[in-house]
Amino acid sequence: MTDTSSADMPLTAGKRPEHVAIIMDGNNRWARERGQGGVSGHRAGVNSVRSTVETCAREGVSVLTLFAFSSENWRRPKDEISALMRLLLMALEREVRKLHRNNIRLRIIGDRTAFSERIQAHMDRAEVLTANNTGMTLVVAANYGGHWDITCATRRLAEKVQRGELAPEAITDDLVQQQLSIGDLPMPDLLIRTAGEQRISNFLLWHLAYTEFYFSPVYWPDFGPEEMRAALAAYGQRKRRFGQTDDQVDADEAPHVTGTDGP
Repeated sequence: MTDTSSADMPLTAGKRPEHVAIIMDGNNRWARERGQGGVSGHRAGVNSVRSTVETCAREGVSVLTLFAFSSENWRRPKDEISALMRLLLMALEREVRKLHRNNIRLRIIGDRTAFSERIQAHMDRAEVLTANNTGMTLVVAANYGGHWDITCATRRLAEKVQRGELAPEAITDDLVQQQLSIGDLPMPDLLIRTAGEQRISNFLLWHLAYTEFYFSPVYWPDFGPEEMRAALAAYGQRKRRFGQTDDQVDADEAPHVTGTDGP
C-alpha cells in the first residue's frame, strides 16, 4: 500500500505494464456488508472505474481492459440486470465525453446483440467519437466470454478455409490471435482481480497465457488509487521469464555497453 500523500505522484521505480486487465469483483458483497441492495454496490463501483482509469492514464499504462459484464452475468436476478443496463447506458451517455476530453480511446468487446438497440447505438457512437484519440486505450468487455471470443475467431478462420482463402496448415497462433476481439493490442502484462477471488472466470482466456496475476482482497468499490498503485508496484517486482532461465532474463535486462569515451 502506498502513502496516500503521494497518490497523485507518478511512480518511478520498477517496470510498468503496458496492458492491464481487471476483473472488477465484490460489488454485491460490498453492498451486502452495508445492509444495502446489490445495485448500490454497482453504483459505487462506477467511482472506482473512474479513479482507476485516471490512475492508469497517469502512470503511463497504454491499454486498460475492464471486465464489466460477462456472458454468464445474464443469470443474475432480473432487477439487478435491469440496474446494470441503466448504469451501462448512463456511463455511455456521460462518461464517454470525459474520456474524449482526456484523449482516451474507447473500445467495447463482446456480443452486442443481446443489448437493446439504444445501448448498441450508444456503443457505436462512443467508439466513433473516441476513435482518433491517441492517449490510453480503454477496453470494456461487455457480454464477453473467453470461450465466445475463441469460438468466433475459429469460426472466421474456418469460413476462410471453406472459401479457399486459407489452407488449414497455414493457421498459426498469430493468425488465431489476429481474429480475437483485441488481437491488434498487446497481450495483458498484468491481470488484477479484486475481492479475494483467485480465478479468471472465462476472461481473456487466450490472452492470459503469460500474464502476471495480482489478487487483491479489497472489494471493487473500495479499490482506489492506492490499491491500483500497489498492484503496479507489485508487478514492477516480478521477473517475467517467458520460458527462459533467471540468468537469461538478467542478461537481457542488463544495460548493454557499446563503447566508451576514453581518450
